[in-house]
Amino acid sequence: MAYSWKDGIFLKIVNIIVYFVFLGFNIHSIISYENTYWHHGKVTYMTPAPWAFYIWSLVHLLLLGTIMYQFTEKGHHTIIEGISWRFPLLAILNAVYVNVWATQHYTIAFIFSLLVSSAVTHIYYIVKKNHEPASTADEVFVHLPFSLYHGWTTVLVILSAFTAFGVNAATHHAGVWTKTFVFLGLFFLETTAVTYAFSSPEGDLPAGIAIAWYLWAVFAEQKSSGFVHWSALVFAILSLLWVGKALIATSLKIYRGRGGISLDEERAPLVGGN
Repeated sequence: MAYSWKDGIFLKIVNIIVYFVFLGFNIHSIISYENTYWHHGKVTYMTPAPWAFYIWSLVHLLLLGTIMYQFTEKGHHTIIEGISWRFPLLAILNAVYVNVWATQHYTIAFIFSLLVSSAVTHIYYIVKKNHEPASTADEVFVHLPFSLYHGWTTVLVILSAFTAFGVNAATHHAGVWTKTFVFLGLFFLETTAVTYAFSSPEGDLPAGIAIAWYLWAVFAEQKSSGFVHWSALVFAILSLLWVGKALIATSLKIYRGRGGISLDEERAPLVGGN
């Protein structure tokens, strides 16, 4: 039976609706005069510079392409048949997360950050394992946004945990335990970037970029504690090295896919044989 853009139309409409609801919550949080995401309420020693959260703009732009791509045959196969109702679930969970964070219910926000991360991880696994990119559109509108999203939600879990259970940096100096947990949090994020870099032969560049972006923002923001400031710098540099590794591997893959000579071709015999 030939594909029609009307196939799965109900889910496609739902995806559009929840996308704009999800987008609305996050745009409000980013441009609000109260600066919902940063310097509003509790500030911890893991709070990044304000520009860190503008990564949402890129995620939203890519996801706009995703909901448009679902009307194509290939997009329908991956988004409607593969991801299915997981995208609306993710959008709703993320909207709730932003709302409870904005109202300073930080413990509840931490719980929802785990739910958001779990939902993204499920989609990420489905896309990576069952839907290999068959075109540039697949890469840009499916793999790229959910890889970036996956890396960023890992950051949000750590940030939400420190906001819910850590000390307020505005009123408390960083003690031994605070420095220890901050160091472990930064170390966890850096090793996660390493894991992304080695997750496949070419690595996972977008997820690594999301983590490196955050670590640099922590370094830029945290100046009251020299230990936190310089620890963030070290881990930011290390994460950037792994992102560079993934970038080089991805570039080589693209080059070979466009006509570069592979090692097997170089080793092929000059004289034909059986």
